[in-house]
This record gives sequence, C-alpha cells and structure tokens, in this order.
Amino acid sequence: MRPTRRRTRLLLLAPLAAAALAVPLGVHAATGADSATGGPAGRAGSGTGAEPPEPEPAGSECRTSVEGSRVVAYCHNPYPSVDLVRLHTECDRWWDVDADGEAIAVEPGRTVRLEDRCWKEVATAWVSHRPAP
Repeated sequence: MRPTRRRTRLLLLAPLAAAALAVPLGVHAATGADSATGGPAGRAGSGTGAEPPEPEPAGSECRTSVEGSRVVAYCHNPYPSVDLVRLHTECDRWWDVDADGEAIAVEPGRTVRLEDRCWKEVATAWVSHRPAP
C-alpha cells in the first residue's frame, strides 16, 4: 500500500513541478530577454545595436464617390513601388449582383480611374490594395 501513496503524491506534484519550471521561461520570453547577452532585446549596450528596418511606405491613396447607381474611384500612387488596386461594389438590392473589379496596377506617380455600377442603389464601395509582385 505504501508504493501507491508515493505514486499518488508524485502524480499530484508532477503538474506543480512542471508549472514551476515553465513560469520562469514564460517570464523570460515575455520580457523579450536576449539569449546572447542576458538582457532585454533592443536595450542600449545589449551588443546588437541594430533596430528592425522601417518598412518602406507603399500603397495608393484612393477617393471613392457614389452617385446613384454608379461608383467612381480615383487612386493616386505617390510612392516608388507599384500598387495593385481593386474596386469592390456591394449593391443594395438582394437581386443585384455585387462586383469585384479586376486588379489594376498603379505605377509610381500615376493616377487611375476605377468605375462600376449597380442596377439600382449602391450599398457600399471600397478599394483594396496589395503590392505588385
């Protein structure tokens, strides 16, 4: 009967021991500790000195207008990378077909016009962006 008590105690203490070992690891990961220097990442004197690079600005600026059943969007790309834009139109009536236009490449410094229409009223219209491959 004695081995059963010992085994029961070990089975009850095993999760506590695992949790006690996992807590310092979680705190270590949450503080962003650097494994090479033992200090927090990004702190001055940590030895790395390099900050992550800033992403280049990208994407077109679009103005969308709805007049009755027509949607027109003008997208201008002021950045040096090509942007792919698509006009999405959601019609108000249940029987009217919603549309997703084809992707149009907006070259740097250029403006494009996107247009679509519904049979009746337009519920919403928006432009989506993604970088060109």
